[in-house]
Amino acid sequence: MKLALSLLLILALFTCATMIRVENRRLAAYRAHPPEGQFIVVDGHPVHYVQMGEGPDLVLLHGASGSTRDWTFDIAPVLAESYRVTILDRPGLGYTPPLKPNGVTLSEQTTLMVEAARALGVENPVVAGQSFGGALVMNWAVHHPDHISAAVSIAGATHPWPGGRDTLYALLAQPVIGPIMAHVISAWLPEAYLEGQINAVFAPNDPLPGYADYIGAGMILLPEQFKANAQQRHELLHHLEEQQPRYADVEIPVEVIHGDADTTVGLSVHSEPLVEEVQNGNLTVLDGVGHMPHHVEMAETIAAIDRAALRAGVK
Repeated sequence: MKLALSLLLILALFTCATMIRVENRRLAAYRAHPPEGQFIVVDGHPVHYVQMGEGPDLVLLHGASGSTRDWTFDIAPVLAESYRVTILDRPGLGYTPPLKPNGVTLSEQTTLMVEAARALGVENPVVAGQSFGGALVMNWAVHHPDHISAAVSIAGATHPWPGGRDTLYALLAQPVIGPIMAHVISAWLPEAYLEGQINAVFAPNDPLPGYADYIGAGMILLPEQFKANAQQRHELLHHLEEQQPRYADVEIPVEVIHGDADTTVGLSVHSEPLVEEVQNGNLTVLDGVGHMPHHVEMAETIAAIDRAALRAGVK
């Protein structure tokens, strides 16, 4: 009996310490990285966005664990010299709240992004997305062809991959154990761990100085974002299995840019098949570049976006 009471006391103390630590980290994250843009409400759901520049409309969609800050770090201000750039936080990440606790489909995410863009007066934009954002770009092209002029996939996850799903993401995606695990990880995982993950996603290229601080490790490690990211990544394989057969219907220009040293999203699994399946695709392969071409090869990425706009006749 004493042992049981002792264990319960330890569990209660650990739970209390975890919640306090989570809230302290949350306050610190919000202070260090407040919203950099504004909010628009779509069917009662807030969407955080950044808009800059003038010219043809360009929408930018970030990847897993990302936010508007991935784009505003360097490439978005350059693009804003030629385009009206609209950057959207995907649901559950950055400052856009999740659509629901579980079961958010790729199409539901995309529909929110489409409606947010339209509410901002963005019509038939060029839409570019990196990594997970590439999956949304192609979903946009498949399901909303009348509201997109061209698509740009930047190291995009666009196809089902071999090897199945990650066990950790599967656990975090569960309704009960997921939030518990997310809070424990959020409270006790060192922020230095995220810097290691950033190094890995840039590899074999070096991360850009200041990038990790700018995007905000504290924001990425908030429990609700950690869980939303895990749920989205866990479900992505199934959603791409449903989406991929529709690529043959895509008629708009599709520019694809991908590094041949990318070990996060494989060139041969995703981008090479994509350009063969769409009706109007073009692939640029970057030698020795990993998963972050929009930072490592900014000029090549901008060139791909410009080609998409020119091919669509909007620039």
